[in-house]
Amino acid sequence: MLETLISSKTRIKLLYKFFLNSNTTSYLRGLEEEFNESTNSIRLELNKFESAGFLVSSSEGNRKVFKANTTHPLFKDINSIVLKLTGIDHVIDYILQRIGKLEKVYLVGNLSKGMDTDVIDLVLVGDINKPYLVELIGKAEKKINKKIKFISYLPDEFGLDKIQEPGLHPLLIWSR
Repeated sequence: MLETLISSKTRIKLLYKFFLNSNTTSYLRGLEEEFNESTNSIRLELNKFESAGFLVSSSEGNRKVFKANTTHPLFKDINSIVLKLTGIDHVIDYILQRIGKLEKVYLVGNLSKGMDTDVIDLVLVGDINKPYLVELIGKAEKKINKKIKFISYLPDEFGLDKIQEPGLHPLLIWSR
């Protein structure tokens, strides 16, 4: 859908990368490997985002590291648009508010890394009504046209070590 408004695929990838998880940092060569694109196209888009104030950069050794500028007046709006496009806003509003004594929700997997994907991977912490959750997820999947996968833990059995595996990139998206 975003491709209709923005023709640059690299720009769309950068929006997902930096505005889905505002704590994400990355540098040019890392983005080249992740996106499998040339450094020239990525550098061009990074420079545009930085000159517009959407990204800020800092030096770490010989690397220029980029991060979303969360103080930019449009940050919350862009973040909201990206959440809507990924379907996470619907998951939070429609599902998470209705499934029992939920304490925390972590987004993991490709989406938490800022990569567009058709799967939303969640880690849920709390005393959850699982049959009702499965019913709500089925309805949400049809509405947002994405697959939602989850794993749940009771609060006393959960620790961050459960989701610190490589590739998961846990992002706390909801907390009571």
